[in-house]
Amino acid sequence: MVKLLALIGILALTVAAATAEVRIKRQAEETTKKEESFEKELCKDKDAGEWFRLVAGEGDNCRDVIQCTSSGLQAIRCPAGLYFDIEKQTCDWKDAVKNCKFKNKERKVKPLLITDEPLCQDGFLACGDGNCIERGLFCNGEKDCSDGSDENSCDIENDPNRAPPCDESVCQLPDCFCSEDGTTIPGSLPAKDVPMMITITFDDAINNNNIDLYKEIFNGKRKNPNGCDIKATYFVSHKYTNYSAVQETHRKGHEIAVHSITHNDDERFWSNATVDDWAKEMAGMRIIIEKYANITDNSVVGVRAPYLRVGGNNQFTMMEEQAFLYDSTITAPLSNPPLWPYTMYFRMPHRCHGNLQSCPTRSHAVWEMVMNELDRREDPTNDEYLPGCAMVDSCSNILTGDQFYNFLNHNFDRHYDQNRAPLGLYFHAAWLKNNPEFLDAFLYWIDEVLANHNDVYFVTMTQVIQWIQNPRTTNEVKNFEPWREKCVVEGQPACWVPHSCKLTSKEVPGETINLQTCVRCPNNYPWVNDPTGDGFF
Repeated sequence: MVKLLALIGILALTVAAATAEVRIKRQAEETTKKEESFEKELCKDKDAGEWFRLVAGEGDNCRDVIQCTSSGLQAIRCPAGLYFDIEKQTCDWKDAVKNCKFKNKERKVKPLLITDEPLCQDGFLACGDGNCIERGLFCNGEKDCSDGSDENSCDIENDPNRAPPCDESVCQLPDCFCSEDGTTIPGSLPAKDVPMMITITFDDAINNNNIDLYKEIFNGKRKNPNGCDIKATYFVSHKYTNYSAVQETHRKGHEIAVHSITHNDDERFWSNATVDDWAKEMAGMRIIIEKYANITDNSVVGVRAPYLRVGGNNQFTMMEEQAFLYDSTITAPLSNPPLWPYTMYFRMPHRCHGNLQSCPTRSHAVWEMVMNELDRREDPTNDEYLPGCAMVDSCSNILTGDQFYNFLNHNFDRHYDQNRAPLGLYFHAAWLKNNPEFLDAFLYWIDEVLANHNDVYFVTMTQVIQWIQNPRTTNEVKNFEPWREKCVVEGQPACWVPHSCKLTSKEVPGETINLQTCVRCPNNYPWVNDPTGDGFF
């Protein structure tokens, strides 16, 4: 009897344990289901890779964000002193982040571009609310759908009016150049026969802060293999520019291009500017340069946007309308081999690179002097991957002259030993001026390259395009006419003592600004709505 009772007790305990195990298992499954359903609910309207907050608010709440991934939710916290900017999708200085009270990016209604059954007649597409409008109205910068959805799906993958992929049977030199991945050499020349082109550029005002630096680099002693002086391209912004110095720089055979009148500090302005905004800033800047630097040969044909903020289709539409030849704002991510410049008739051969950049999606009759990122690793054979940098002065790990010299050599070899795509070295003058060690390394490197190679040319942006349009081998290029223009320039500047005009403008209230020019002083300081300075708005 005792044995029987003991057996019953053991059975009861076993049943209870099994029941508890089932209950725990069920609870665990229910918890997992709840978590999965919570995760599903959280992630249902999120874009791939989008970061969002669980709790909105200042302090640590504004530092913490999560992301939906295939393996579950992933969390990060911005470092101390930084908040997470939900719109930019990156950590930024506390003071710069204005959206701590929002949990996620503004949700935009998407148009109904792909449906099982067609919703609209031929040549029309459906807005998010099902109404049909003409295909051409999508992604034109103006909201034509009542819900604005026609402007909400406009990247290079989704714009219904996007440029087609490169078709080399249609795109032929001299007017069009493209290749599937952007690395093909124009004219299908073998790399060993291609002259290695190096484009040195400087951004912003030309004035007494940097004139001596430019004279030191371009001193008339540094010659290309064809016997001509080495050349550079200057993207000039208006304020504080000495136009007599611009005139002299142009006389010496360097290229002058535009970098805007205002250099507006709000980066979003450039991303969102209208065609008219772009025209006032860039075509207006060309008017100022041509008038006050007395440049009359129609050679101001290049554009670079401030802060390298690409202006999407609006910028490139303006460039077509105002007959600019090329842009040099778009950055291509670090790649081997690097990219050759291309025309914008067909789709860009690389992704739109950079935070919140607005790249053009449509077809445009403009050249893109693409900015290949530079490799900033000290030992490229062994060091782990580091993202590249487009402007030399943004390569923040260059700290000594030796490091800079090695950096120049490594990036030169990357271009020279592969497809000889032009090597762009893009500077702000202050970086070289404030670091004499960097300047010494740069000049030593230029002299060494010119001494050791008979196929390396320091040329302007326009000269690169002229070569692409009419490819010449290293042997032929010594007599290539466009590269012999203003070969060696002697003679005197247009004026030894420029007019120093102390001017004001209604558009720049409270400031008196000095304008130096060899031509007559204007009535007003030239600005966006009065680029001639005559007072006619």
